[in-house]
Amino acid sequence: MARTEYYDDPSAPEPNSLVVAASAVVTDDEGRILLQRRTDNDLWALPGGGMDMTDSLPGTAVREVKEETGLDVEVTGLVGTYTDPRHIIAYSNGEVRRQFNVCFTARITGGTLTISDESTELRFIAPSEIDGLPMHHTQRLRIQHFLANRSTPYLG
Repeated sequence: MARTEYYDDPSAPEPNSLVVAASAVVTDDEGRILLQRRTDNDLWALPGGGMDMTDSLPGTAVREVKEETGLDVEVTGLVGTYTDPRHIIAYSNGEVRRQFNVCFTARITGGTLTISDESTELRFIAPSEIDGLPMHHTQRLRIQHFLANRSTPYLG
């Protein structure tokens, strides 16, 4: 299923759903950040996805990291909340969503790095290399907030 992301675009379609989602900044011992190259838009992103009715938000982050990367993680903190109504995501199946995302920090507790059907590549990437990657601005914002080592979570 293809995915198109719009930001502050007057030609964006009207949303027909609101999705609660979680993502995670997972780092390795060298401080590199785990990113996936998504199959639906070919952009780099943090692992994450929609919350199930039986999930908590931290549980969603843990589950999505496992499903998308094969790694087991433990949530260790909160980067922020991301609710910008100017960000619209349209899917080829007709869903046009606004997404409410809560981004956590997480540490690896086990598992094996494994590509899922949602990604073509998984890599731990040094912060200095991230600017050169094709990535949607909303993903880059979460990473910038993480790297800023803010004393309080971003609330937006």
